Amino acid sequence: QVQLVESGGGLVQPGGSLRLSCAASRSIFGIWDMGWYRQAPGKQRELVATATSGGSTTYADSVKGRFTISRDNAKKMVYLQMNSLKPEDTAVYYCNFKRVITMTDYWGQGTQVTVSS
Repeated sequence: QVQLVESGGGLVQPGGSLRLSCAASRSIFGIWDMGWYRQAPGKQRELVATATSGGSTTYADSVKGRFTISRDNAKKMVYLQMNSLKPEDTAVYYCNFKRVITMTDYWGQGTQVTVSS
């Protein structure tokens, strides 16, 4: 079982920046895709960004140009740099590791991001 630990959430003013980090608790082998999702109160969890093992990245339209996902395979970590934050970015952010060969998902516990003045 892979446990994921997130950090970096908090309260930030509109226009500010935050960097989220997510680390796997143990070594992981094989092909893994990594990503970030978020869930705002009263809404369904939605995809924010993904980074495949092959180096491709995808972003939700709402965050394109503001958020950047990156991964460090040696450290078993994925990051989300969030710039120009807006109040509508307020949500609990979850990291996701997907083991491609089995399509098994692992989730972090979530970290709260609040954008407010």
